[in-house]
Amino acid sequence: MSARPHYRASPCPASASAWGAPAPAEARPRALRFCVQLRLHFHFRSRGGQGRQQRHGPRATAVTSCYQCLLISLFRAFWKKVHYLLMMDFTFHSVPMKPADLLCGEARGSSSKMISLSIKRPLVTMSFLLSSLLMLLTVATPSWCQRSETTSPKASNRAPFPWNKMRLPEHITPVHYDLVIHANLTTLTFGGTTEIEITASKPTSTIVLHSHHLQISKAALRKGAGERQSLEPLRVLEYPPQEQIALLAPEPLVVGLPYTIVIDYAGNLSESFHGFYKSTYRTKEGEVRILASTQFEPTAARMAFPCFDEPAFKASFSIKIRREPRHLAISNMPLVKSVTVAEGLVEDHFDVTVKMSTYLVAFIVSDFKSVSKMTKSGVKVSVYAVPDKINQADYALDAAVTLLEFYEDYFSIPYPLSKQDLAAIPDFQSGAMENWGLTTYRESSLLFDAEKSSASSKLGITMTVSHELAHQWFGNLVTMEWWNDLWLNEGFAKFMEFVSVSVTHPELKVEDYFFDKCFNAMEVDALNSSHPVSTPVENPAQIREIFDEVSYEKGACILNMLRDYLGADAFKSGIVKYLQKYSYKNTKNEDLWNSMASICPTDGTQRMDGFCSRGEHSASSSHWRQEGLDVKTMMNTWTLQKGFPLITITVRGRNVHVKQEHYVKGPDDAPETGYLWHVPLTFITSNSDSVQRFLLKTRTDVLILPEEVEWIKFNVGMNGYYVVHYEDDGWDSLTGLLKGTHTAISSSDRASLINNAFQLVSIGKLSIEKALDLSLYLKHETEIMPVFQGLNELIPMYKLMEKRDVNEVETQFKAFLIGLLRDLIDKQTWTDGGAISERMLRSQLLLLACVRKYQPCVQKAEGYFRRWQEANGNLSLPSDVTLAVFAVGAQNPEGWDFLYSKYQSSLSSTEKNQIEFALCITHNKEKLQWLLEQSFKGDTIKTQEFPDILRAIGRNPVGYPLAWQFLRENWNKLVQKFELGSNSIAYMVMGTTNQFSTRARLEEVKEFFSSLKENGSQLRCVQQTIETIEENIRWMDKNFDKIRVWLQNEKLELL
Repeated sequence: MSARPHYRASPCPASASAWGAPAPAEARPRALRFCVQLRLHFHFRSRGGQGRQQRHGPRATAVTSCYQCLLISLFRAFWKKVHYLLMMDFTFHSVPMKPADLLCGEARGSSSKMISLSIKRPLVTMSFLLSSLLMLLTVATPSWCQRSETTSPKASNRAPFPWNKMRLPEHITPVHYDLVIHANLTTLTFGGTTEIEITASKPTSTIVLHSHHLQISKAALRKGAGERQSLEPLRVLEYPPQEQIALLAPEPLVVGLPYTIVIDYAGNLSESFHGFYKSTYRTKEGEVRILASTQFEPTAARMAFPCFDEPAFKASFSIKIRREPRHLAISNMPLVKSVTVAEGLVEDHFDVTVKMSTYLVAFIVSDFKSVSKMTKSGVKVSVYAVPDKINQADYALDAAVTLLEFYEDYFSIPYPLSKQDLAAIPDFQSGAMENWGLTTYRESSLLFDAEKSSASSKLGITMTVSHELAHQWFGNLVTMEWWNDLWLNEGFAKFMEFVSVSVTHPELKVEDYFFDKCFNAMEVDALNSSHPVSTPVENPAQIREIFDEVSYEKGACILNMLRDYLGADAFKSGIVKYLQKYSYKNTKNEDLWNSMASICPTDGTQRMDGFCSRGEHSASSSHWRQEGLDVKTMMNTWTLQKGFPLITITVRGRNVHVKQEHYVKGPDDAPETGYLWHVPLTFITSNSDSVQRFLLKTRTDVLILPEEVEWIKFNVGMNGYYVVHYEDDGWDSLTGLLKGTHTAISSSDRASLINNAFQLVSIGKLSIEKALDLSLYLKHETEIMPVFQGLNELIPMYKLMEKRDVNEVETQFKAFLIGLLRDLIDKQTWTDGGAISERMLRSQLLLLACVRKYQPCVQKAEGYFRRWQEANGNLSLPSDVTLAVFAVGAQNPEGWDFLYSKYQSSLSSTEKNQIEFALCITHNKEKLQWLLEQSFKGDTIKTQEFPDILRAIGRNPVGYPLAWQFLRENWNKLVQKFELGSNSIAYMVMGTTNQFSTRARLEEVKEFFSSLKENGSQLRCVQQTIETIEENIRWMDKNFDKIRVWLQNEKLELL
């Protein structure tokens, strides 16, 4: 597997031939190349910092092995030379002896192996040879002979640990787990017994598995099937750096024979958001209640029970949970029975699970209530929540039933369990988790208050439920073999959100929001610190880091691009084939493409020699030539290399010259990567809105149009994951089109033009003036996608200005933005009427107008807030305007305090989130500092909200220095709570720093993170934010004066 490091303790491959005897020309470099590459690899890894081991861990082994490689090669070469001379010139009699015997003690003080020589040549020659040999022995002996003492990992008791790799050995396979777990919600501890049935594929007396923060009291081994077999005690060694334990058996396991490991252990409920952790909530009466829930993905099942905690080690699970009678336990499978095991103690027995990975195991002990419905196929769907909020569960329940039925039909594979629970957890780090049969959610991602929840909340809940239910097939039924292919889980689930909800909830118009995900992914993917969709990872921190925009959003976008190219029916046939073939198994990247290999596009293609073939007659463009479509080769260009292409279009009469290159931000003198993609290009022209298609597989090509055109627009509907640049007057033609009749192209095409124009400014392909000229058409725009994309491009520009002392231009630019959208703002009603997209547009426009102090908006909001405050918060505000009303109300101390008092008693997640945001945009530094401290403490404001609060204050022109200082002062505690490498840590790092635009701030960021060493300096998000700040500085230095002049020239014309 690509993620697994290969440490070598054996000599270099070419060392046998060495220098003393002739060797093939390629053999000598190979020996040296192996050692140098290995050494460079670990030097690089130590500089990058990821996967740092302790001094005597695997890295030391690898580097020492490399050193040993060179020494042995040298020694063998020398020995061959000695042997050659002795055979030529001496009578040489000896007991056979290996070079390693000489090095490791056999030649030192051993009388049983002696060398006798009968000399026939002058003694001086022999003296020279022996002195040279002695010198080599003197140098080589310490590192070689002490190898076992200096390079073996040390267990916590200092005994040698028998395994030195992060990945577990493959010769022990778990078959079934029996778990008994007792959580004590009073002492906040838990105890358990884990029985794991295993088999061995080769004889071994060592069983290595995972355990983290568990106190193991006893371990034993039962040979054969049946509980009556005797238990043999096992010696337990712990190696915390790799979160592993080794169980040492008295004799080797017999291949193929079933064994059962029995482990008794105890632990504390985690105070973080992973493992088996504590959560709390406050009732209406103010009572604080405790529950315990799990979050195991990616590597935290080992915090709840000892296990083989890698996705490829699938097994079945029988789970028993012990609890007090007043509590309820739920798990992946339905409850079979409950038995009383002691006074005040009940044991719940759950049905045996299907074969699955450890990270999908889940159990909750709580006092939740539930509501339930049945699907058409008889699956019981239930939503669990705290008692005071169970009345907010109905929307998610209905959505879950509808979506589960859709997926069963779409995938042509029945949902394999008899129930599907959705549980709203009061403390939850991410949005949701796909545990098989028991999906868990943050309350705001599942609970919908019909009176107070916003339109965006309804959309978000629907998409999140859809995502987790898609995982029941993509991820649970078919699982990636290792985390390097996480995108097979997450990219597909993100993609299926839009496929499913567009059918089940057409009124939400989810297609309007898909391409914003692609733009977000491109922001990260344009940096040198990005990574391929399928990327090697090894340790837990690295694994957590790839739960990012590239794995989720880019994964979804390239799948959408493939579906657009193959056709929806052909694409669906391919993924159904993939799911059917690999059910209950693990897959790699290429397995998906191999499943697609026999699927052809639906527009006139045919099978030829294993490939899909298009003929010129069936193509929508005359440029199509007879060619094969190799899905695997095509998609490998999108998954195995980072970034995306910039497509440059140059029109010369009827000839359209096409060129691709790697789009990457950075210094102008950055070296070319030489990446090449297979790009499914699409385009329309002024003469035809029929979509033309062409697969670009070379760096350049030429398309021939039937006639000359006024304009040409590539990447129709933004279905392709690439940026397009139009040379010569291409951009002028498209800008003229937008200013004249912008509805001639779709709203997604208009949004992509806005995005592409500003992306090209960043790499110097288009002037800022031309991009701003194009944005002027927004004065006549009414659709949500182009307006939102315009805001996404323009707002960050004045955010960069806020970090510099350029108040005059900053104020002018803010006024320009409001002036650009004033007509659209004035048309907004202060109600909840209209389609979801209209309501979301209204909410964001009114918020922008009020925050930018557009007086008609401010006055209206002040009136609403005053009446709401006079009614003690009991007045029902239109949910779409509530955010703007709260934002205005929070600008004075009295309003801020009143909002906070309402926050404490609110049961609506939407309302609490809206109040949080409003509290964070005050310009009162004392209140902002208090907010940071309180949300981090987690008493009245839950700690799960801290990343959002820190980021919001980090975006506040007054608060950003406070947020940056707080992050630095509390870094170690943040890492302990949210985990190194987690998306939350990345979110906070980027949220507090990535709008910096001065060299002084850049140096602060570099200095702080470099001081962290292995506790953060190696994180990808740190490299991303440094790159982003450097880009911000370059961008402002290049464009600020141009913006100032442009604003002066345009002000009178626009306003």
